Amino acid sequence: MAQIETELQLLKVEAVNMWTLVNSQLSKARLAFLNFDKDLAREVVTKEKRVNGSELKIDRDCENIFALFCPVAIDLRFLLAVLKINSNLERIGDIAEGIAKYIIDAEAPFTKELLDVTRILPMYEESVKMLEDTQEAFEKEDTILARSVFKKDDFLDDINRQAHKVLEHHLKDHPEDTSQALWLLSIIRKLERVGDQAKNVAEEIIFYLEAKVLKHKNKFV
Repeated sequence: MAQIETELQLLKVEAVNMWTLVNSQLSKARLAFLNFDKDLAREVVTKEKRVNGSELKIDRDCENIFALFCPVAIDLRFLLAVLKINSNLERIGDIAEGIAKYIIDAEAPFTKELLDVTRILPMYEESVKMLEDTQEAFEKEDTILARSVFKKDDFLDDINRQAHKVLEHHLKDHPEDTSQALWLLSIIRKLERVGDQAKNVAEEIIFYLEAKVLKHKNKFV
């Protein structure tokens, strides 16, 4: 096996490990949110340093492969994709940390009625699933699975679009929920950004495997 192939395989392992770490962060922040678990939320905040460290390591390894091997064709596309995916994953890690900080600062668990009317729980579940699907698509080199992520993002966008109106209507009858409504709206905005980042990752997987640039284009081509 050529040395560049060995280096690229090791880089892929690093990227998958980064994915697993970020997915764990997002999932733990979800559990902290569901159970109002401030200790688990603090764990998410503490582990964010590992996410940042992994991002820097992957960036350095990509730069070294560029410098030593001057990759071309699919190897070049793989490296370019990993660099962008790495950045997207780090941003999702930041979002998970931000949600965890909300839990730490919140004074009381969110009311069931607010959780139901905003549909934030299924939104969170879909966000985690999108991240899991992109990891599986990357590991298995499955562009069909990568493309399925785009449809899931539509679901997140729909909840985000309706959130302001739904909360405004709820607060007319329950003005005492104003503080919690503002917290939830912020978390919904963050989850919508998780969807955007996951969609960007899916685009990079397709670029790497099919040499197709889908940004600003019909995602189902």
